[in-house]
Amino acid sequence: MISRWVSAEAVRGALRSAVSGPSVTYGLIALCCAVFAVSPVSGLNPAYGIGDEVLAAQSAYFERWGVIPAELMSADPRALLTPLTALFIHGSWLHLLGNMLFLYVFGAMTEERMGRLGFALFYLATGYVALLAFAVANAESAQTLVGASGAISAVLGAFLFLFPRARVTSLFPFLLFLPLRFPAWAVLVFWFALQWVAAQNAGSGPGVAYLAHLAGFSAGFLWAWARFRRPAPGASPGRSRPAGE
Repeated sequence: MISRWVSAEAVRGALRSAVSGPSVTYGLIALCCAVFAVSPVSGLNPAYGIGDEVLAAQSAYFERWGVIPAELMSADPRALLTPLTALFIHGSWLHLLGNMLFLYVFGAMTEERMGRLGFALFYLATGYVALLAFAVANAESAQTLVGASGAISAVLGAFLFLFPRARVTSLFPFLLFLPLRFPAWAVLVFWFALQWVAAQNAGSGPGVAYLAHLAGFSAGFLWAWARFRRPAPGASPGRSRPAGE
């Protein structure tokens, strides 16, 4: 009887934790992973065939759901929705896993501070703005842009404003990948600086959309500043969960 009671209590505790936890963050991660798994990019769906067939399916997939700046700037009604759909499309396993790691590390505390609905609206709106900014700056480009990086960069920007003194565990290549803990402000300012330098040296061809990262980070920081610049009495910065950068 005791073991049954303990098991029931554990289940109820897990359910309470799931209900009260960062459900939007976890839901976004689950949705991105599910979309990727059934896409022609994951290699898990045999319906797309192999060789040239799957390559053609991937190209059509990106063109349908990704942002094409030239089309977006033409105000095509269908293209106006692509900055939202592109947030859930990823180009490779590495692309997906890297984005989801950052969302997992920084999303939970940000969602807790903003609230579920507020965080969901924030994520979609700033993600749209980040991809739109990239499209405006590359208005004649026919290259497809996909990924949640712009929205997740906004989460980083909001986290910097909301929890600047929280400490995060980071891995830096030039420090031999040793796990070291730094204040969030130091890690995120350094990350922003790297994106800025990379954006100055980025070409016009396919690659990482550093400009979308910068736009998203700035939008997220400004959103948090406008919404939370007057903290509630007694509020104090939290601590982030350890994770790699």
